[in-house]
Formats: sequence, C-alpha cells, structure tokens
Amino acid sequence: MSKAEQRNGDLRRAAEALWSKNKKRNEEVLTAKENERRTDALKTARLREQRLEKEAADKKAAVKGIGTSRRKPATP
Repeated sequence: MSKAEQRNGDLRRAAEALWSKNKKRNEEVLTAKENERRTDALKTARLREQRLEKEAADKKAAVKGIGTSRRKPATP
C-alpha cells in the first residue's frame, strides 16, 4: 500500500467514526424528544381529565343549588 492509499484509508476511518458518532447522537436526541412529547401528552390528558371532572362537579353542584352563593342585601 502506498502512503496515499494509507492516508485515504485513515481519513475514511476517521470520517466513518465521526459519522457513526453523529448518527448515534442524533438517535439519542430523537429518542429524548419523543419521550418528552409522550410525557407532555400524558400530562395534557391528565389535566384535561381533571378539568372535565371539575366542570362536571361544578355543574352538578349548580343544579343542586349548593354552589350558588347569595349575598345579603347591603344595609346602610
């Protein structure tokens, strides 16, 4: 092998190592983003469920008349 071929081989190996390192890093970033998206989706679903339960409870209380507060007339 000539020095040029050896140099080209060394450069190719270095480029391939850099490529695989970048590929692995990109996969890790994409995995982290996907996990974050799932976490946000679960949080949103949980909060939506809590809001709907509260609205239903408020509506039920309003129907029963429990939630309505009447103010006393102001006395001068």
